Amino acid sequence: MLSYLKVFLIAIFTLLCSIAALTSLLIDRTYYTYFKLSKIFSGGILFISGVKLKLVGLENISPGETYVFASNHSSQFDIPALQFGVPNRFVMVFKKELSKIPLFGWQLALGPYIMIDRKNPDSALKSIDKAKQLMENRKMSVLLFPEGTRSKTGEVQPFKRGAFHLAAKVGYPVVPVTITGTAKILPKGSFKLRKGTITLTFEKPIDTSNLNSKQDEVALMNRVRDIIIETKSKAD
Repeated sequence: MLSYLKVFLIAIFTLLCSIAALTSLLIDRTYYTYFKLSKIFSGGILFISGVKLKLVGLENISPGETYVFASNHSSQFDIPALQFGVPNRFVMVFKKELSKIPLFGWQLALGPYIMIDRKNPDSALKSIDKAKQLMENRKMSVLLFPEGTRSKTGEVQPFKRGAFHLAAKVGYPVVPVTITGTAKILPKGSFKLRKGTITLTFEKPIDTSNLNSKQDEVALMNRVRDIIIETKSKAD
């Protein structure tokens, strides 16, 4: 019963934050307020759920720098954990279907985040171009889930090359981020919340200035995946 009460409170809190985010977009096109609200939103979600967040390796990154963050993905709780824990301003890619959700989806579509239509092959190319513009013009980092979708088992799935193609185009360092603990708190397909601790581990940034070919991108992709698998296996 307590779990369902948490879900209800999260829904109300999400509604209020979505309204605030939409309002902020009307008065602040620098997105400063929008990103502040994302911290409030994600912190509130973690607090309501009784979830603690542990950050490891923050000394490896600088809040003032621009990165491509590449993370594993196994739970809806990955997103609030990353929003609250990553010190850099960053945007995420979200699927077009979410934009149809009243208020919550509207603020995603109107904000700086990058919408992708999975049914349209050209959409992926456009998303990479938008990410490149945000990184170069606004100095925003980009967070990507190279697995493409949440893992059903908690194991790290095969990576897709898109995140590393972006890294090759922009030349900003890639930071592997390993998330552990979220799958136990809210497994994929479940609405039953459990208390627990989520750990975010930030590895040292990997230089991408020498990526010159598809083979280089694939090698980087495999390197990042191996790092995340190794870190995750030690935590599990």
